[in-house]
Amino acid sequence: MSKKYERRISELVRTWLSTLIETRIKDPRVAGVTVTDVEVTPDTRLAKVYYSLIGDEDAKRQAALGLESAAGWLRRELGAHLRTRHTPELIFIFDASLERGERMAQLLDALRNDSPDQTAAATRPDASDDLRAGQQ
Repeated sequence: MSKKYERRISELVRTWLSTLIETRIKDPRVAGVTVTDVEVTPDTRLAKVYYSLIGDEDAKRQAALGLESAAGWLRRELGAHLRTRHTPELIFIFDASLERGERMAQLLDALRNDSPDQTAAATRPDASDDLRAGQQ
């Protein structure tokens, strides 16, 4: 199977799972779950579904249990929409990359706020003031 086909099937699975999780699952444990990526094996028998969730560790644990509980139903619904020989088995994996990105942004903001260059720039006259002073 070509890589292009794998990417296309992965994107289809991601789209359908996102829609199903957001609109059709009534389990409160999976509320707020976002499907970030899907990797389908070349034979389309297995799909690794990466998801993210904003919340504490207990909410993440409950979401994992809810997704595992709904995996069979999600696979059946997916099989009804996909036109592939095999409907992939779904394996849910928590994706912490969004949390790492948020943490990095917070650290960079903290560095920017504590930087001596920041305080020097705040006390330095504006560049437009320098231009006006040079023109006089």
